[in-house]
Amino acid sequence: MFEEKAVEEARIPARQIRARHDDRTIRVYQAYSPEIADAALAAGTFVAPFKRERMTWIKPSFTWMGYRCGWATKPGQERALALDLTRAGFAWVLAHAALSHFDPRVHRDKTAWKAAVRTSPVRVQWDPERDVHHRPLPHRSIQLGLRGEAVDRYVDEWITAVTDITPVMRAVREHLVDGRVAEARALVPVEPRYPLSAELAEAVHASEDS
Repeated sequence: MFEEKAVEEARIPARQIRARHDDRTIRVYQAYSPEIADAALAAGTFVAPFKRERMTWIKPSFTWMGYRCGWATKPGQERALALDLTRAGFAWVLAHAALSHFDPRVHRDKTAWKAAVRTSPVRVQWDPERDVHHRPLPHRSIQLGLRGEAVDRYVDEWITAVTDITPVMRAVREHLVDGRVAEARALVPVEPRYPLSAELAEAVHASEDS
């Protein structure tokens, strides 16, 4: 079974958005301190002590979020949240994104790239996807940094549900510590390919067959 999974992962395009989604929403993840997480869960969106003036990064990959927050154990990231967003809102994010790093295949020159980063309310970067052991995989996972108008729209318009997934994150870690890898993998949600229009795929420099 694991060999089949490895073959399947090898076929994933280098830059493809994969996420839990339905006809109306897409799920992304963030990790915060208990104070911020508890307030968000009570309000159904982010409120103080969450700070809108700071850039906030959303991630559609459960395992990448697990890697980033150490399965909800790192200081300031002890609580992992799943945020369900409207697909229309997510499309706005992609359409207004600028790559975090200069890419000569995308940008005319570094001046054009710096101008895009300076004026865009969204930054996008593609980092190596991770397995449950935090090992890098051949394909990448998208991270989207929101600031300014994007943060306001995220908080006020796009979030439809906030779910505390800290227990699941920590259960994955406990299984791994005890050597129960199959049980850990069974807790990882299925994240199928997220369909993109040609325009949105181009906006975030996704692979052609995304």
